[in-house]
Amino acid sequence: MKTEQQQDALIRARTGNSMLNYQAILAGFTAKGIPAADIIPRENVLTYDAWQAIGRQVKKGEKGVKVISWKKMTDKTGSEKIRPAPATVFHISQTQEA
Repeated sequence: MKTEQQQDALIRARTGNSMLNYQAILAGFTAKGIPAADIIPRENVLTYDAWQAIGRQVKKGEKGVKVISWKKMTDKTGSEKIRPAPATVFHISQTQEA
């Protein structure tokens, strides 16, 4: 189950096309001292689960940047809907090999 969740997170991160979070990501990580040129959403800025899916672990104590993600959810009737959900993303500099 966890591996499936991680793979889903990685797929969403790599294939999403929304630019909605770019400004929040850029502002959040530049405020942490990461140069803007080193911030590449969907490449070196991913969610916790997406990092784990590619064999990296977020370092203990690191704080990410809050964004809005889109997730498939099943409602009470059993139909799937895509809904906004809060998520936290981390820069690669906040991770290490697992």
